[in-house]
Amino acid sequence: MTWQEWDQLKRTAADRMHLDSTGSGGDDGDLVVRGDDLGAVGSEAFRLHVDLKAKADLAGIGADKHGDSSTTQAATSLKKHGFAMGLALDKTLKTWSVQVKTVLQACANISNHLDYSKKSHAHEDKRIAADLAGRDGRALPSSRLNEYFK
Repeated sequence: MTWQEWDQLKRTAADRMHLDSTGSGGDDGDLVVRGDDLGAVGSEAFRLHVDLKAKADLAGIGADKHGDSSTTQAATSLKKHGFAMGLALDKTLKTWSVQVKTVLQACANISNHLDYSKKSHAHEDKRIAADLAGRDGRALPSSRLNEYFK
């Protein structure tokens, strides 16, 4: 490959890779992230959070009058009778609970962050569009920014 061919490939790639945050999209090679894309990921994270909390909440399964889960009750009973399995079950339950809470927090963070990002980027897009208005008052297309760097 010659230097001229390399330069041409770079120019062609640069022409295709303009950032278009207005969401107009199309087949012109612009990078577009639509709200529904973010919404779908955030929705899945929220759904996972709800399902995991409902199905993996060991403290709520078979709770006794003290609020101890059936697994906690079993571990306590096994320990009272001198079974090493009681200690192992108790340790497993504590580890599982920490891991479930960590995953729940991660799902909440993903969902909340995507909601925040969507709102923040929409606000930023409006500000940029106002700053980059053309002579006629309409927003300047992002692809025209390249002209300012020549």
